[in-house]
Amino acid sequence: MPINRAVHSASIYNFWGLTIILGVKLLFDERPKENRGELFDRAKEIEEIKNNIDRPLILLTGVRRIGKTSVMQVTLNEIKRDFILIDCRKLKENYGRRDLYALLSSSLTRRLDRLRDVLKKIHGIQIMGNSVEISWGGRNYLSLADLFDHLNERRLVIAVDEAQRLRGPLSREVREAIAHAYDYDRNLSFILTGSEVGLLHDFLGIEDQESPLFGRYYHEVVLERFSREDSRKFLETGFQELGVEVGDDEIDELINLFDGIPGWLAFAGIRYARERDLRVVAEIAVRVAQSELESLIKFKDASSGIAGRRYKAALRCLAEGSDSWAKLKICLEETEKSTISSSVLANILHSLEKLSLISDYHFLDPVYEEASKRLR
Repeated sequence: MPINRAVHSASIYNFWGLTIILGVKLLFDERPKENRGELFDRAKEIEEIKNNIDRPLILLTGVRRIGKTSVMQVTLNEIKRDFILIDCRKLKENYGRRDLYALLSSSLTRRLDRLRDVLKKIHGIQIMGNSVEISWGGRNYLSLADLFDHLNERRLVIAVDEAQRLRGPLSREVREAIAHAYDYDRNLSFILTGSEVGLLHDFLGIEDQESPLFGRYYHEVVLERFSREDSRKFLETGFQELGVEVGDDEIDELINLFDGIPGWLAFAGIRYARERDLRVVAEIAVRVAQSELESLIKFKDASSGIAGRRYKAALRCLAEGSDSWAKLKICLEETEKSTISSSVLANILHSLEKLSLISDYHFLDPVYEEASKRLR
């Protein structure tokens, strides 16, 4: 349903060239939401998480820009329970122990006002003014498992955003610490989000006999894209907040372009309100997606120039209609002017699926599909 927002201030400010009343949280604001009044719908998913909050492990998954961070933050702010939010998007590839502990330190510092009494008793943690310092080596080294054991003094939720980024040299250590907390720290619950769903499942290794978390039960909440009806309500409400009149045909076109993905709808709504040109809005979105795909290809290039080139070609072939194994293999071989083994092709497809870019030879997001056509 559309959201009613009370206006408590007559102050105004300029947002993307539009005059907006200060104090009103915009539906088209692309930053993650923090309370229910700022969030469109998602009541069912929030209640599902709250009803399972005492389970040791909850996964919140969905494609990029579907609203996982917003749903998680709104839920955390409603459960009336202490929590720590760890944003793994800040971790670099192949992060080290220093990077991980710096991230933990930053996360604990943000909650210091709530957790000071617990943290000040932990050997290996120092509180310096309003900052938390954690020893990641030497005599005062604090392991993750020990940290969780101490935090277990308090009924606490540990929320990890984009948790698949924890894959890397320390991934087993992190999994072992979570598995230990799962078994022994009954006051702790973990919520892990992931937009690269296959990689998140791989990181946890619930079905991998070699993983410390093998066989553990987790409750998964999947965020789906908005229906056409909800997409329309979302856009109409957002434009009403901006005081901008947009016709039904333009709203229909925005729905067609962005396929019910809230982050893209918000992205497109605020830009269309300013530009009033659907082609410009679509072009900006595709450029953003293309930049993200080029970063993925650059990462693949770092390990193998051939791999990067083949991922680029596979994305382009898929976007241009290679919707079967045979068609994709032919397209790749025509591009490469070389035979490509079935195992290499299988690895590329498997990786793109784990990244939540494709499923069954089709893109999950039309913006990334269009961006892939431009890869050269």
